[in-house]
Amino acid sequence: MTYDVAILGGGPGGYVAAIRVAQLGGKAILVEKEQLGGVCLNRGCIPTKTLLNSAEKWRDLQHCQEFGLQAGSIGFDFSQIQARKERVVTQLRGGIEQLVKSHGIEVMFGRATLTGANTLTVNGRSGTERIEARNLIIATGSLPQALPVAGAGLPGVLTSDDILNLPGVPRSLAVIGAGAVGLEFAAVYQAFGAEVTVVEMQPSILPAVDGDLVKRMALILRKQGLKLLNGTKVVSVAAEENGLTLTLDNGRGLQELTVEKVLVATGRRPNCSELGLATAGVHFADRGIPVNDRMETNKKGIYAIGDVTGRFMWAHAASAAGIVAAENAMGQMSVLDFRAMPGCIFITPEIAMVGLREEEARQQGYDILVSRFPFAANGKAVSMGQADGLVKVIAAAGDNKILGMHILGPHASDLIMEGALAIRNGLTAREIAHTIHPHPSLSETVMETAHGIDGDIIHQLRLQRRQ
Repeated sequence: MTYDVAILGGGPGGYVAAIRVAQLGGKAILVEKEQLGGVCLNRGCIPTKTLLNSAEKWRDLQHCQEFGLQAGSIGFDFSQIQARKERVVTQLRGGIEQLVKSHGIEVMFGRATLTGANTLTVNGRSGTERIEARNLIIATGSLPQALPVAGAGLPGVLTSDDILNLPGVPRSLAVIGAGAVGLEFAAVYQAFGAEVTVVEMQPSILPAVDGDLVKRMALILRKQGLKLLNGTKVVSVAAEENGLTLTLDNGRGLQELTVEKVLVATGRRPNCSELGLATAGVHFADRGIPVNDRMETNKKGIYAIGDVTGRFMWAHAASAAGIVAAENAMGQMSVLDFRAMPGCIFITPEIAMVGLREEEARQQGYDILVSRFPFAANGKAVSMGQADGLVKVIAAAGDNKILGMHILGPHASDLIMEGALAIRNGLTAREIAHTIHPHPSLSETVMETAHGIDGDIIHQLRLQRRQ
């Protein structure tokens, strides 16, 4: 069987790439080991956001009196929360299956191995089949990173895959790793009553997030009830009668923490070790498959996208890269602008960022202007009862072009698109500030912050104006 493009992996990068190939008139085959939708739909973005949505609604119910509402008897059924999560995943997976089918894309389920630059074998349900393709797109995603300490394999030490299917809420939970995955799961189980301790070996949570946001987020999380142990390493895990005991080292001595369950959220690693890349002549390393801005590997006709490249492990990054790879495989000239790649963390309040952090901009030699605006000064946020957080904009001094935008607050994942558009198109702070934003809306926070770069923020006390 010969195809224009064979895509390995049916996640948000792979199935999007297959659809784009078909739209351009190409014959595509999509090879998937398990289920369409990949980690994102089946064990990542969608199920976690579904659980987070339930947790947020539960938290709202518990604080309904602040809005003048009364609720007599409230409670939750975690089994029903899990059942809804499965319904959401099943519904969306069915939608992807219909999308792929409607574009005439052949789907083959099985484990793919490259046997050359244009050939692969698929060990599937009906045996082994050989496939030839003019181009290959590798979109095999990533796997949870293991914890390299004694006791990491004990029952009750969970990966992000495992914890999605817990039948109930543990009494206590230790989360190892304070990145996006760790904090999102911490937020879910803390909201439903678990005593949650987050252990992070770096000096602060969210190591890749702008410092201003991290400081404020840490205060908010502690106020919500999370215990944060920064600058702390896990030395070992041991089974005890009453759960699991972690031995921790904070640099000043050892301490012990006993919990019912442990979540290992120390990151993910590219899934590329068993693909036959060496046979096909594709360069790769532990950190992933190197690609250029056209998603090309070192081997002509072979592309790699998404988590397997080790860059920007976001589902939307994989989808964007999938479109670029597909277009190049079909003879077009497409590039991916990595400068405008947004990232989102779906805790409460949300965090979103795009472009350079303040410290990065200074390290790269930019002369910069920085502006901040609090959600506490935004009418819509106050009326929603979600006034924690801020918008921060970094611009180049001189031309005032946007270099970075960082948001901590309600609907940050929606608001960040203004920053992404600005960076992608080289817009200035003035162009944002003098675009009329609706009132009352959360988007006014972005406008006000841009005014702080371009001149003076309107809704700010005179004494607070920058010097």
